[in-house]
Amino acid sequence: MAQPFVLPDFYVPYPARLNPHVEVARSHTREWARAMGMLEGSGVWEEHDLESHDYALLCSYTHPDCDAEALSLVTDWYTWVFFFDDHFLEVFKRTQDRPGGKAYLDRLPLFMPMDAAAPMPEPTNPVEAGLADLWTRTVPSMSTAWRERFAEATEHLLYESLWELDNINEGRIANPVEYIEMRRKVGGAPWSAGLVEYAAGAEVPEQVAHSRPLCVLRDTFSDAVHLRNDLFSYQREVEDEGENSNGVLVLEKFLGCTTQEAAEAVNDLLTSRLQQFENTALTEVPGLALEKGLTPAECAAVAAYTKGLQDWQSGGHEWHMRSSRYMNEGAETGPSRLSGVLGTSALDIRNVFGRPAAARLRSLTHVPHQKVGPSILPAFDLPFPLTLSPHHAEAKRRSVDWAERMGLLGDIWDRPMLEGFDLALCSAGLDPDATLEELELNAEWLTWGTFGDDYYPAVFGRPRDLLGAKECTERLKACMPVDDPAAGAAIALTTMERSLADLWIRTTAPMGPGARAQLREALDRMLDSWMWELHNQAQHRVPDPVDYLEMRHNTFGSDLTMMLCRLRHAHELPRGIFRSGTVNRLEKSASTYACLVNDLFSYQKEIEVEGEIHNGVLVVQKFFDIDYPTAVGMIDDLMRGRLNEFLHAKEHELPVLYEDFGLGAQGRAAMEAYVRELEDWLAGILHWHREVRRYAAEDVHAGSGTPLLGRGPTGIGTSAARLASQFTP
Repeated sequence: MAQPFVLPDFYVPYPARLNPHVEVARSHTREWARAMGMLEGSGVWEEHDLESHDYALLCSYTHPDCDAEALSLVTDWYTWVFFFDDHFLEVFKRTQDRPGGKAYLDRLPLFMPMDAAAPMPEPTNPVEAGLADLWTRTVPSMSTAWRERFAEATEHLLYESLWELDNINEGRIANPVEYIEMRRKVGGAPWSAGLVEYAAGAEVPEQVAHSRPLCVLRDTFSDAVHLRNDLFSYQREVEDEGENSNGVLVLEKFLGCTTQEAAEAVNDLLTSRLQQFENTALTEVPGLALEKGLTPAECAAVAAYTKGLQDWQSGGHEWHMRSSRYMNEGAETGPSRLSGVLGTSALDIRNVFGRPAAARLRSLTHVPHQKVGPSILPAFDLPFPLTLSPHHAEAKRRSVDWAERMGLLGDIWDRPMLEGFDLALCSAGLDPDATLEELELNAEWLTWGTFGDDYYPAVFGRPRDLLGAKECTERLKACMPVDDPAAGAAIALTTMERSLADLWIRTTAPMGPGARAQLREALDRMLDSWMWELHNQAQHRVPDPVDYLEMRHNTFGSDLTMMLCRLRHAHELPRGIFRSGTVNRLEKSASTYACLVNDLFSYQKEIEVEGEIHNGVLVVQKFFDIDYPTAVGMIDDLMRGRLNEFLHAKEHELPVLYEDFGLGAQGRAAMEAYVRELEDWLAGILHWHREVRRYAAEDVHAGSGTPLLGRGPTGIGTSAARLASQFTP
């Protein structure tokens, strides 16, 4: 069968190496798979399938330095995960048996107890038998923290197979952002990153395991692994298996382009993720080690882990070019290779002067303050009705008075400017049922967040004062103590600190410690996202598109506001429901839509007046090397895709979620109320952008000599007052 496209030139900057124990692993894994029942009689594989896939070769490329025992165990893990993938395909995907698939998946976590001595059920199929054996052999040498991370990654890999199954049943193809988010979970690369820790003997220190730099290393690694696999597996997955979860197919449909053009676009995104990995490893990880005071041994573990992820990338590429499982005709002898010699991909001159270099150059050479003209706005088709609080006018007056008392009006903003921003109008749409007091507090949170979002780039960004920004951030965090909310006021000195301490006390005093901790975590993420913006500003680097969209949720304050709404309904819903894939898709799709609304309206203000680099339209322009109007059309398409994702989750996934969690009438009503709040959130944000004197061509240059210019509401603090009234210590 002819290949559907010519494989592109890959960016492979690290040489691949082969573990010398490959034959030991081959022999061991063959016998292990047979003992687990994965070969003859399984209905999925025969021995020749295992031999032709050659997972021992994969693991020998991806883990070149571990000993024979570790290599054999890791190879068994990969044999298990690929068998699971094929077993689930044959038994549940091809038959479209969702109830059977869920029952099958529900049993698997039972074979991953945190206590290695805990009993397990009797395995009933090769997947259960293999998982039980592997878990027992692996966890004694790893910490409890690693076990928890690895078990979570394994469960994501298992359970999100239902998302793929649902899409197949409906003939639905995901939008690009949804696909990247979900592919990480179902594709298994975060799971692979956990095995890198084991094979490299380099367990990541727990104090940094969940930090942004380490999460970015894991996520960029994951995205690159998955996108590479999508290119090699397109023919098998799309043409043979009828699979919808393939990045080439996703971009082919989203961009309306040929398969070859979609493959090139996927490869460009793969390259961008690898370059983000490099940037994070070199510019963020060292600072993290200093900040957290890691010991030399801990620094060495992080370095070995990073190297292990690099080895995996190059080794995985080599294996894809050789395994019979994938489309790889001409891959070893094409113009980007040197006669198929092992590891020579890293010597390819195209890595230095080709498309990868051109893409990196575009991200670092944006010319600020270009004249772009009035912002181009598409025809927004948001279907949710707008409802405004009747207390808008009084809340506006009170919140502006508060800002003046707190000292937020002076060199940065003056009263007419803040009145023109009318942040209370945004609150009135976000929470139309709020009381006057609730709406006032909401508007004051918006005011503080917008002030801070303006303050950081102007005061710390322009002089590249990252140290000063870090000190400011840590002091702001100190103004939000969880145990004693009032204690923050005692240390607050600056305008931002005093106003934050005031809001923190008024919002959290009635809350219990758990709710306060969640609010504090959300605010910490927003503050840290401002530091991320400064980090990019210091490099004058337009962000990678995936990194931008993920961090935009934090810079916009989406996570914070949605968390407040979640807490409002927490007592009516079972634990864990807000961690479900369905609720995650509702929240993330709504957030992306709102963030991109702001980017569209603020384009002229940010690009022409402020010299900003954090704007989704600009990110798309630089990544695809396209003009402004074309980028607006692409952003509009992405917003429509995310809106359709929201509506699909609401219509098709919520009923399934109700069944999965056994929700009664009260629980269903609570979840539906939460979804309506998300709809109010979207309608209120769009209305605010349309109505205020801020983004029109006649407004963007007004006051341009002022040191700090607002860039739009971050959305923080909505419904905070109502939330506070519902929690007791």
